[in-house]
Amino acid sequence: MRTITNLKTLFGSFLLLLLICGCKNESKNENPKTAPAVAEAEETEKTGQAFIKDDESMPNVLNIAIGSPDHTTLVAAVQAAGLENALVNAGPLMVFAPTNAAFDALPEGTVENLLKPENKDALANILKHHVTPGNYSKDFLKKFKKLGQANDQNTTVEVKGDDVYVGGAKIIASVKAGNGIVHVVDKVILPPSEE
Repeated sequence: MRTITNLKTLFGSFLLLLLICGCKNESKNENPKTAPAVAEAEETEKTGQAFIKDDESMPNVLNIAIGSPDHTTLVAAVQAAGLENALVNAGPLMVFAPTNAAFDALPEGTVENLLKPENKDALANILKHHVTPGNYSKDFLKKFKKLGQANDQNTTVEVKGDDVYVGGAKIIASVKAGNGIVHVVDKVILPPSEE
């Protein structure tokens, strides 16, 4: 008899435990109206690899540009063209990154005009003309005469003494990235159709 009483107590405790666990799960889902609101908020945020935070890996080419006070115009242009995710892919990528001074040297109003939403395609074409597949040092680039750019056009490579010019822009510094290399240049490299 005592064994039956113990079994009933054990079984009752087990049922009570299941009931408590079931109530906890229901309380988590009690307000289904908040789930769509959260989903809608997440949809309006930018998505893709460019927006994943990672403080441990070697910075990618986009992170390097974002972290440089001399490349704020370039970053604004990349964001206006919606090319952030393209610059964080596995690569390897060579990005020829014009400085703010290089953008300032363009005719007055050029940058402001290109940043307008209606000029997004033209801006993207210009920016893609600054990207080449590969991960070549400045010295290795001396072996090239032309580079195929991400906008399916070519640009020239010239060597003058120790200096390397890509599309007429002088490489003034180079920074290794997790997915390639950033070559800082002193001029905006315009595609042939934009010159």
